[in-house]
Amino acid sequence: MRVTLLGTGDTTGTPTPGCECETCHTAADRGVERTRFSVHVENENTGESLLVDTSPDVRYQLLRDQVALPDAIVITHIHFDHLDGLGNAYRLFESLPVYAANETDPTTGESVAETIDRKYDYLDRVTVSPQPPLEPFETCGFTVTLLPVEHPPFLCYGVTIEDETGAKLSITGDTNFNIPDATRDQLADPDLLLADAIVPARLCDHHPLGGRHETDAGVPRTIGTKHMTMEGALSLAEELNAERTRLVHVSHFPTPEEAFGDHAAVDGERYQL
Repeated sequence: MRVTLLGTGDTTGTPTPGCECETCHTAADRGVERTRFSVHVENENTGESLLVDTSPDVRYQLLRDQVALPDAIVITHIHFDHLDGLGNAYRLFESLPVYAANETDPTTGESVAETIDRKYDYLDRVTVSPQPPLEPFETCGFTVTLLPVEHPPFLCYGVTIEDETGAKLSITGDTNFNIPDATRDQLADPDLLLADAIVPARLCDHHPLGGRHETDAGVPRTIGTKHMTMEGALSLAEELNAERTRLVHVSHFPTPEEAFGDHAAVDGERYQL
């Protein structure tokens, strides 16, 4: 499979509009960016493509990185930076299956699949396919599994994508470090891990809820309640025995050295698994 990281940023992206911080300036000077999250996965055996999440920037991303229109889409959760690009499907597709979890969210009273179906009921060429978490399904020649993670207050899911050769992509989705054991088991041993890592742990001191899920040395692996720190994501990668790890959903709050360090992904990266 060929994996293209279309969007590797958080909800405002980097550079963030109107921001004069050093990290945003550095991104502009280097000609790199982090748009909102989306991943394109091509099955080179079948010629089909799967898109994980529909960033609000997805039209621009598809054009910029010159990847094929997806044959199917997987949505991890209903936050706008992962879902609201789905409206771009209008007039682009003859038919488009969209896979999402069928588990009812107590906060919204409906599943991710039901929210998508309701919100995009005007897209008559989009067919929402509800899927049980932790149960594999087939699309685009891949075996795909939606995996519960922790991103309160809404239900959210990580994803594994495997092809017929055994190549495996694991995506944590938006999550804190407190990922259920059943999900960790499924995420384990990937050829490539895309791990949510919004800021370095030192910035937990500036969050109103601080940090949690500390290491034995007291380093927070979660900031607030919703996201992993960079240290937390790398700790998870070690636990999962990931062959390669890229940190995604990175904000503009880290310093340039942190934001563009060895493990931090930027848009347009491609990986052959």
